[in-house]
Amino acid sequence: MTTTPLLEVRDLSKRFGGLTAVDRVTFSVAPGEILGLIGPNGAGKTTLVALISGAQVPSSGTIVFDGRPVHALPAFRRARLGIARTFQVMKPFRGLSVVDNVAVGALFGRERTTELRRAREAAHQCLALVGLAHRAAQHANDLGGPDRKRLELAKALATGPRMLLLDEVMAGLNHAEIDEVIEVIRQLRERGITLLVIEHVMKAIQSLSDRVLVLHHGERIAEGVPADVLGSPEVIEAYLGRRTT
Repeated sequence: MTTTPLLEVRDLSKRFGGLTAVDRVTFSVAPGEILGLIGPNGAGKTTLVALISGAQVPSSGTIVFDGRPVHALPAFRRARLGIARTFQVMKPFRGLSVVDNVAVGALFGRERTTELRRAREAAHQCLALVGLAHRAAQHANDLGGPDRKRLELAKALATGPRMLLLDEVMAGLNHAEIDEVIEVIRQLRERGITLLVIEHVMKAIQSLSDRVLVLHHGERIAEGVPADVLGSPEVIEAYLGRRTT
């Protein structure tokens, strides 16, 4: 039996003047799947996530979410349909506490509420899931780098996503912290959330991904199960360069 994709990206391109950041990329993600998205720096990974989430407008191509074209919708409309993302550059609301940073997502996400009390209850649940409950009352600007990563993830979770786009949430973390985030991502999948994960930590990509998609110079150069993709000569060359003798 064929499963209808939750997300379908078809011939998607993004051009910035003479630069093509994403070049006719096509792929799909099934409900409940974890798709790893990898590639060298500058490959177009973050731009692709920005196009899916609505932060950028595609130059051409289509994005279909749960059978509905969404490429013309603004980001807040996509969030209310269940598409959420994290950002590499973390910008918390500095004047708010950690719990109120997360509550913002509950107030404006898919299952949005107008009651601050309920939004805070949802925020506390998200903070507990990512291991940040003990920081709930602190100001967000007092958090260090690893805890800001956790806050970024909790903010996205509070929107009630059906699909979560993670942009290097493990960057800068130590081995123990990486293991903790891997476990959180597994729990998210168990809760029915579909994930697209950009990551340079290959341990995470190998252990989490059902499939891996590789971008290079904005183009899709490989897609498949992790063992096959990561052992591909074309993928190795994209990361390490062509060997010369």
